[in-house]
Amino acid sequence: MTSSDKLANPDVTIQPLLAERWSPYAYSDRDVSEEDLRAIFEAARWAPSSYNEQPWRYIVARRSDGSAHSAMVGCLVEGNQVWAKHAPVLAIGVVMTAFRRNAKPNKAAQHDLGLASGNICVEATARGLFVHQMIGIVPERVREIYKVPEGAEPLTGLAIGYPGDGTGLDEQIVARDRGARTRMPAAEIVFAASWGAPAFPR
Repeated sequence: MTSSDKLANPDVTIQPLLAERWSPYAYSDRDVSEEDLRAIFEAARWAPSSYNEQPWRYIVARRSDGSAHSAMVGCLVEGNQVWAKHAPVLAIGVVMTAFRRNAKPNKAAQHDLGLASGNICVEATARGLFVHQMIGIVPERVREIYKVPEGAEPLTGLAIGYPGDGTGLDEQIVARDRGARTRMPAAEIVFAASWGAPAFPR
């Protein structure tokens, strides 16, 4: 698959990087450079957050570091392990659940982790890389392996790399990559006067 095969077909013109971004299951064995990887996480660093709290943390493992990569693969649920083990970079997204400023619960923490990971996706796409985010992780295993402290919650996984041809993957997984990208229409997700009343009627 190529980015042109998966190009979104938006109803109105959007930024090209957003149209090009997609989440492959099949990854090539091409490594991600140190420069690109640093830039991707630098983009996360500059995401907006409530009170500039920056409640995101990432744990990263590269396939070039075999044992570290294998350990992180083991932190994914079985269904994700079968394809994500081929990605050259894996990461775990962690949220800090309380504000540093007053130790009160940060209700925006998960939202802000999502913003940081969104920045990762855009920067990766700009560099010809692609990210597949996963909720299917084993938090207890992450906590044990990486000594994650109380107040920090392992939440998501990310696979980062270049799309591959699916060699060695189950055909059903490869078929997901080959499928068309679809989205609900704006009329079903953006409301105005009342719930369900489209802000942008067709």
